[in-house]
Amino acid sequence: EVQLQASGGGLVQAGGSLRLSCAASGFSLDEYAIGWSRQAPGKGREEFSCIGAMDGRSYYADSVKGRFTLSTDNDKNTVYLQMNNLKPEDTAIYHCAPKRCSCFAKCGFGSWGRGTLVTVSS
Repeated sequence: EVQLQASGGGLVQAGGSLRLSCAASGFSLDEYAIGWSRQAPGKGREEFSCIGAMDGRSYYADSVKGRFTLSTDNDKNTVYLQMNNLKPEDTAIYHCAPKRCSCFAKCGFGSWGRGTLVTVSS
């Protein structure tokens, strides 16, 4: 069974950093791309980043570009989201999901699953 679990959220002051983890089980990261989304209170889901081990390509939405960085540890079958210079508007529940094709190909994400809460105080 393909499963992903996001973790590492918490409370941080504006300008601070956090690193989120997305641990994969039931599949190898070599076969999937991993996307990240977030949902702030009262707002819709924003799919803001994706990394694909199969082609090494990734993308970042303008809202996080230059502040967030994705990396992959194939030994641990885990994707990391390093978030720097956090802003209060980054406050949201963060989720990860698998995608059985490249980040830039036209196939949808799987289940976003249970997320992890990031709260950025001003």
